[in-house]
Amino acid sequence: MARFCSLCERSFPTSRGLSHHRARYHRHPKPQAPKAKKRFHVHMSGLPCTAEGHPLPANAAPPPRDNSQSCDPFPNRVTFEFVEYVYEKTEQSEEDVAHLLEILAARDVLHGGENIPSIFHNAQHFFEALDAIRQGQTKWRSVALRYAGPINADSPSWMRQPYVIHFRNALEAVKNIAASPDFDGSFETAPYIETTTLPSGQATHRICNLMSGQWASRKAISELPDTLGATLVPIVLGADKTTVSVATGNQEFHPLYMSLGNITNDMRRAHREAVVPIGFLAIPKGERDVADSDDFRVFKKQLYHHAIAYILSPLRPGMTVPEVILCPDGHYRRAIFELGPFIADYPEQVYLSGVVQGWCPKCLASPEELERAGDPRFRELTGYLCEHYDRRTLWETFGIVGDVTPFTEYFPRADIHELLTPDLLHQLIKGTFKDHIVAWVEQYICDNAETAAEAKRILDDIDRRIAAVPLFPGLRRFPHGLNFKQWTGNDTKAVMKVYLPAIVGYVPDDMVRCIAALLDFTYLARRSSHTTQDLRDMKATLAEFHRLRPIFEDVGVRPDGFSLPRQHALVHYVRAIQLFGSPNGLCSSITESRHITAVKRPWRRSNRRQALGQILKTLVRLSQLAALRVDLARRGVLSGSVYHHALRDADLENAYARRLEQLVAELEQPDLATHLRRYLYDHLYPELEPAVDVPLDVCPDISLRTRLSLYRSARAVFYAPSEAAGVGGMHQEYIRCVPSWYSGPGRYDTVLVQINPDEPGMLGMTVARVRALFSFVYDNHRHECALVDWFEVDGDEPDSVTGMWMVKPETNGGQRVSGVIPLGSIARGCLLSPVYGQTRLPKGFNHSHSLDAFRRYYVNWFADYHAHETIV
Repeated sequence: MARFCSLCERSFPTSRGLSHHRARYHRHPKPQAPKAKKRFHVHMSGLPCTAEGHPLPANAAPPPRDNSQSCDPFPNRVTFEFVEYVYEKTEQSEEDVAHLLEILAARDVLHGGENIPSIFHNAQHFFEALDAIRQGQTKWRSVALRYAGPINADSPSWMRQPYVIHFRNALEAVKNIAASPDFDGSFETAPYIETTTLPSGQATHRICNLMSGQWASRKAISELPDTLGATLVPIVLGADKTTVSVATGNQEFHPLYMSLGNITNDMRRAHREAVVPIGFLAIPKGERDVADSDDFRVFKKQLYHHAIAYILSPLRPGMTVPEVILCPDGHYRRAIFELGPFIADYPEQVYLSGVVQGWCPKCLASPEELERAGDPRFRELTGYLCEHYDRRTLWETFGIVGDVTPFTEYFPRADIHELLTPDLLHQLIKGTFKDHIVAWVEQYICDNAETAAEAKRILDDIDRRIAAVPLFPGLRRFPHGLNFKQWTGNDTKAVMKVYLPAIVGYVPDDMVRCIAALLDFTYLARRSSHTTQDLRDMKATLAEFHRLRPIFEDVGVRPDGFSLPRQHALVHYVRAIQLFGSPNGLCSSITESRHITAVKRPWRRSNRRQALGQILKTLVRLSQLAALRVDLARRGVLSGSVYHHALRDADLENAYARRLEQLVAELEQPDLATHLRRYLYDHLYPELEPAVDVPLDVCPDISLRTRLSLYRSARAVFYAPSEAAGVGGMHQEYIRCVPSWYSGPGRYDTVLVQINPDEPGMLGMTVARVRALFSFVYDNHRHECALVDWFEVDGDEPDSVTGMWMVKPETNGGQRVSGVIPLGSIARGCLLSPVYGQTRLPKGFNHSHSLDAFRRYYVNWFADYHAHETIV
């Protein structure tokens, strides 16, 4: 089938020829890279000062830091690395440490005599050295709180017993976080407004980190005296209960976490010491006969808020009078503390805001009216209502628990209703998508199938479709589809990537469009930065989701409507992003992951008896080790890793040589020499007609005895601002090309190939499947190439139902069209999801056949963040 250029009416035998022709003769002016400009706040501008708080002259150097090569309290780096590995990495118990040291001492005796100094004399010496680390020492303290009302002999036990909370000094914790050199370059000392210039010349705002949001700029406009040039330090908090063991008495803990809003989102998500446990709240347990009483319910909430206020009380003076703190760049600055965003899921938000369960903690929408946004709640309004209405009216009409005073009332300028942040994990990912959409689709299939057995067959086929998705870098496989019990947040994120193509044909098209709109909103919300256009797109996709959502009501799945708190929360996302920046830096997934290192692992290494005291000691030691490692790395003591040299050496040995004639037979590619000749023509004569349009005898000749180095993988590195790579980070992924993957069938990944860099998205790219990666030398120049099978776009625009482009294998005379391309033309990997149509997959279908078994494929732009932004 001939391909025609609509601009000059020329015909081409393949789409490759047409693409090369357009790239060469109909090229548009290349757009300039967007330029960003930051305008910092003039009042709280974060000017450096002395340790006493006196201003410094402009461009003054920070005070000198200790740059010695000492590993104090350890004699050398080997000893430090040993302690860190044994205590932090392998989490060995005291008995295990003693046994290991005994083995090392015995080895020394055998090989050098008893006079050789050992690393440590015994386990006691080991832990004494660990506890002697000066850096990161923020000790834990405890205080007991109890019911302060009248008590008599008949009072329930919860009124008489003390409730112990454990906490660190909040001011010391803030200073330790701010002083860590690990955050140098990722610590913003002043609020700012960032403006990005688009290629069209239009200026647009860009919001990313907390200090770029409207809230930080508004808080910097302070009427406080003596704050000119100070640094605004928002205190980011997070709280969430976690269960460490169900089998041994349902062990629960309620940690309170703290971070600083000056730290960038990507660093907060990097599992460093940017988020630290600041307290463990008490969990009152009442006897069965009083556990559901109103008095006990109110007491639990009062205890909760009073404990948080008590833990944060050392920060209160610094909210009106500047406190001098050391910053990661080595400069001192005068800091004004401000209670910042609070990370919490919906049950915790109810506790924090003092609203009734089922009501929205951010607006006055009632449980029956959650399909729309209500008037916003704010601190002054809640106070006014509590003064003028009785407790019953507050409860029934305004959804306010009048007996509880939120902890923010004890601090200036703090409004808990405003500070609650979007919870991507529980509201959007696990809530709206997994608990609602996936469950509704399954219910629709069960309700509309002819028989229960037919419904099960359809669900089994959807599972097989999900299991049949080809391998892709970073994509989690589901060999049994959705047929598993426990869903984690990462499981749900992975399902979102492959769910939409799997249900096409089994549900109405409007239902697919509805889910596609929700997925678009999700990917937009999870971006690491947001422009004004992104926020407009979020509003538009959410409105489209709401417009199409009644399809679930029409088919009888949701007869009661959509008054659901987690879906209602989505209407507040755009405003929250404007206030606090991109929500992936303030999501409960951060505290959920912190549970593992701050609670679960320390609990497992305890002896389970009075475990919390052992957990606290472990946390202190881990903080000291982390702080010492950061300090040693800053001084260059830990540079020169042997491991990284070994990795580089391994990469050099990743290739093996073949002659061209051997490779032709091995790859079963008789036209490989022809493809190489046409590749060399394009490389040597880029200004002439593409090689697909010239006779073969015009192309350079190449000997069948030419040696080629064959590779099994290639690394694609590209700019990809995302949750994983950060707003300014580079992302890498490996493209595989192996005849056997983990002792199974071969793996040959699909990629996006750049055809015309001047065109956006799929207009400037095409899809190919990599069959071989190799390099060879021609005319004293090394060429790094890939042999690929081409796909061509099916249609002039994306699919009207899923919104995704579709491609099909490109053929010529019934044979797959192949070619050799330079490795540099590969933009990144590409996930192709089969268009399953109405045909059900056979049982036992293997995903390794997916890229050969179907006629068409979706170019799945839900594979990851970068794909969602790139494939448009």
